[in-house]
Amino acid sequence: METTRQAKIARLLQKELSEIFRLQTAKTQGVLVSVSAVRVSPDLSVARVYLSVFPSDKSQTILENIKRNAKTIRYDLAQKVRFQLRKTPELTFFLDDTLDYLEHIDELLK
Repeated sequence: METTRQAKIARLLQKELSEIFRLQTAKTQGVLVSVSAVRVSPDLSVARVYLSVFPSDKSQTILENIKRNAKTIRYDLAQKVRFQLRKTPELTFFLDDTLDYLEHIDELLK
């Protein structure tokens, strides 16, 4: 059960991370990275970030690149939310493959 505080912080982190990824992916042509969900731990020290990458064939390489640059992304996030949060949570990134799953289900139903 997620508390109200966790939900508010998750929405804040999702909004700011989406902006960070939008600015970063503007430099790479043809790749779109969006933040589909953020889950914050009860002690607010860890945030699980679920990313959706389009096109999906480049998703693993993009995810590995994001994981390598997690400290830089956390620093950029901390600069954006420094007046709302005292401590920025550690970020762990995961691939959100629900769109691929939906496409697979549609293909099976056809």
